[in-house]
Amino acid sequence: MTHEAGIEGEMTTQSEMAGTGGADEPDAALFIPDGNSFLPTDLARGPWTPKALHGGPVAALVARAIEQCSPEGGQQLVRLTLELLRPIPSSRLNVTAFLVRPGRKVQLVDAVVESGGVEMAWARALRIRVGPDDHRALPTVPEDDAPPPPEEGITSPHMTDGYRAFHNQGVEVRFVKGRFNSLGPATAWFRLRYPVVAGEDPSPWQRAVAVGDFGNGISAELDFASNIFINPDVSVSLYRPPVGEWICLDGRTRFGTPGIGNAESVMWDRQGRIGRAMQSLLVEPIT
Repeated sequence: MTHEAGIEGEMTTQSEMAGTGGADEPDAALFIPDGNSFLPTDLARGPWTPKALHGGPVAALVARAIEQCSPEGGQQLVRLTLELLRPIPSSRLNVTAFLVRPGRKVQLVDAVVESGGVEMAWARALRIRVGPDDHRALPTVPEDDAPPPPEEGITSPHMTDGYRAFHNQGVEVRFVKGRFNSLGPATAWFRLRYPVVAGEDPSPWQRAVAVGDFGNGISAELDFASNIFINPDVSVSLYRPPVGEWICLDGRTRFGTPGIGNAESVMWDRQGRIGRAMQSLLVEPIT
């Protein structure tokens, strides 16, 4: 759940142009296309400051660009890593994706997010060719037990609900273990309440990476009010795309060297486990 406070410069949201994103606004979205650019709405904002975006919507916008980059060839997107170079402002964004390693079996696609001519994020995605069904491999041990379904989950007040943002209105969250307002590991189901880009249905990968950035938020081990634990990256690895709207994160945060942590989330859909999300954490007290 990126980013930290203290952003300098003039950054305003696009809520007047894009609408406020309420449930009675069917055209609301995380981003509004404007030519080759995208205007973030309030629904894309993050938890640390209303002037910066949540990493999830940015990752979803990047996934969209990667999916549209040289899609022919029969490869499947299996990993996306987003490097958040600096707090991404709630202002006009440009996303460019380009194939850097073509191949029949393995491909690499890079992407850059820019705002005002400044590079805000880099991304790299891995695609692997899809084999025939009769080559499907099976594991040697049974899969872990699935979490309870979202219908058995409950909502939980968020610690940073002071303004409209992705974490409190852009997604629906249902906890089946833990809570936003309690420390420690947690398991929660997420569902996008709005499209990533206005007028488009989110792809399975867009849904996955949009919520993959929540691991450090739901499994927080430190108080939001007195600490920051921002992630300068997020990496989502899936061995199959999710099916349906609901995606579950089973998250846990760990600390190592002083000032450094890691949030790791196992990812599920209603049909079973689909992969994992990882976030490196910069940890420090708020002074």
